[in-house]
Amino acid sequence: MRAATETRPVDSPAPASGLPALAVDLDGSLIKTDLLLESVVTLLKQEPWRALLLPLWLLRGKAYLKRQVARRVSMDVTALPYRQDLLDYLAAQRKLGRTLVLATASDRLLARQVADHLGIFDSVLASDGTNNLSGNLKRDRLVSQFGEKGFDYAGNGRCDLVVWAAARKAIVVDPTRWVEVSVARVAEIDHVFQERRKGLRDLIRPLRLQHWLKNILIFLPLLSAHEFFELPLLGKALLAFLSFGCLASGGYVVNDLFDLQADRRHPTKRLRPFAAGDLPLSYALLMAPVLIGVGCLLAVLVSPLFLASALTYLVLTLAYSLYLKRIVILDVIVLAGLYTIRLMAGSAAVAIWPSHWLLAFSVFLFFSLALVKRYGELVVMRRLHGDEAKARGYEMSDGELLAGMGVASGYLAILVFALYVTTDTARFLYGRYELMWFLCPLLLYWISHVWLIAHRGKMPDDPVVFAVNDRTSRILILLMLVVTVLAL
Repeated sequence: MRAATETRPVDSPAPASGLPALAVDLDGSLIKTDLLLESVVTLLKQEPWRALLLPLWLLRGKAYLKRQVARRVSMDVTALPYRQDLLDYLAAQRKLGRTLVLATASDRLLARQVADHLGIFDSVLASDGTNNLSGNLKRDRLVSQFGEKGFDYAGNGRCDLVVWAAARKAIVVDPTRWVEVSVARVAEIDHVFQERRKGLRDLIRPLRLQHWLKNILIFLPLLSAHEFFELPLLGKALLAFLSFGCLASGGYVVNDLFDLQADRRHPTKRLRPFAAGDLPLSYALLMAPVLIGVGCLLAVLVSPLFLASALTYLVLTLAYSLYLKRIVILDVIVLAGLYTIRLMAGSAAVAIWPSHWLLAFSVFLFFSLALVKRYGELVVMRRLHGDEAKARGYEMSDGELLAGMGVASGYLAILVFALYVTTDTARFLYGRYELMWFLCPLLLYWISHVWLIAHRGKMPDDPVVFAVNDRTSRILILLMLVVTVLAL
């Protein structure tokens, strides 16, 4: 897609082809997202305190709200999820000599950026800070420019029905069945651009249920104390697991909202549902508070201390999504801390407190895993964009330092474990504690394997999920479980 060098004015004469003008909606039609919601999310990420101003701006009208938000954000329109099939159709129509008009309720400041980027539109009709160009107002503007039945219109929603009724022909984009039937009653349908219907699997993708595996750490205090078959404690641990799962999923949805523009520049994260436009942002804005609310409700059922742990996790997760992830080194410390909080929350749920040995082992191991996540991102970005690319706040030259710190931290965790095996506590809890020594080479193998995979640029964005899907990791984890059981 090329940038436009010029646009013809709205009142330019019709092209020699004699074909009527083609007006195209933006939100939900030309792009799979909503620019107002995206710009509001971007604004709140940059300046969260402006959430207090949004209702005041809205009181002066939706157009005023859009203009105030658009003035304060910088959107990367080159990475928006455009509908390629519709773009190809518009390019073909332009070759025929048709006048193409971008007619949108989005603010002109953002709509103009989209038009300039695509370079196929002759003019832009958009909201101007006073008038919200939607529904009847959009219809009146198009009719005044091109006459009743003097234009074709491409849109997607029920608010476009009045525009289609005044158009010569309708181009319908990804409509619901109700919208498609309603359009057929008021206009002649020329084209329908239909995407695959969304199912349950699509709706749960943003929840990242596979990441709930991290919450198995909640059971670790119960396992380390050999109290796993105490049913009342196990019940509390299961409630705690579900609570953290809901909170984690809510946090992932919020994170995906705040990371839309960054994810679209990433080779794999661009496929996430909200970044790719596969799910509407309104779904994210609904699901995040629901998930967080359910997570907090379940936490209340466990214990007040667990609730405090869960709220700490939630606040730290939101702070990470909003700000902390952009501060180098602190971001990986926070990531490691989120793992450790899961462990502490599990202790709070069953009132079994972890030993200093377990905490020390966890801190070093989780810090290593957090570093391998950042290092893996650096390697992937370097292969795609060269030595000038960045990942978060890290530069390519930081890779060796991150790898050194991460490997050292992982090996320190193993050293802590080796020292633990020699303690009286280990002798008391494990009848054949000498077998626990076999865990050390297995842990060494796994830590080294994870870092080797990351060095080769084959590490996904999370090492825990990688371990579950990686054959070598699964074998090593199984061997560790067997050794632990034999040592009891």
